[in-house]
Amino acid sequence: MSHSVDTKNESSSLREAGEVPTRPVLDRQVTASMTPFPQYHRKFGNPGPLGVLSFAGPTFVLSMFNVQARGVIVPNVVVGMALMVGGLTQLLAGMWEFACGNTFGGTIFSLFSGFWLSFGLIYLPFMGILAAYTDNATDAAQLHNALGIYLIAWFILIFIMVPATFRSSIAFAAEVALVDFVILILAVAEFTQIPAVTTAGGYLGLIASFGAFYVGAATLYTRDVSLFTLPTGDLPKSQV
Repeated sequence: MSHSVDTKNESSSLREAGEVPTRPVLDRQVTASMTPFPQYHRKFGNPGPLGVLSFAGPTFVLSMFNVQARGVIVPNVVVGMALMVGGLTQLLAGMWEFACGNTFGGTIFSLFSGFWLSFGLIYLPFMGILAAYTDNATDAAQLHNALGIYLIAWFILIFIMVPATFRSSIAFAAEVALVDFVILILAVAEFTQIPAVTTAGGYLGLIASFGAFYVGAATLYTRDVSLFTLPTGDLPKSQV
């Protein structure tokens, strides 16, 4: 109780002297009781873990389907996760990265959000995208070529992001480069329609998803909240 009385007396003395505190003095008894979470003194948290893990989840599910795990060959189940986690959640992480002043984080998370949102929309029946290619074999071939071109566009977009990772960490730079390579392999699989290429892309996608799980965990496990941290291999930073 003495802490609470001292705090109130301190606030009263400041008011009597004409010096109003810029922010209210908190009751130390109240703040000391908030033990479940660490106390932070900053405007924003780090949206990085949310962005990376939101990418890892749907990547893992889609890659499992690409390797036909448990006999699953129809990928439509991933649509909900693609739209809500890979799309919406990652978009929120990207917008908060911009708010925190991280242009690269905001750009790459928002781009991957766009990828998952657009990918999910392809498989929604009311969009009519797949239905437009189901009339005959020629239309089916057009669908695969169209998906291949779609993936090539994403390969180019992510390739532009790769050099921007060279001053981050080895783990994150390798992850972005691997994801870009996976997208290229899946584009080749659509163009060639060789099942082995799709399977290879699926296994590489699984490696990429586990890499994203690791990077997300390494970003989340800071000394403030975890008893241990995960190494990511820092790259040389700019001296400017």
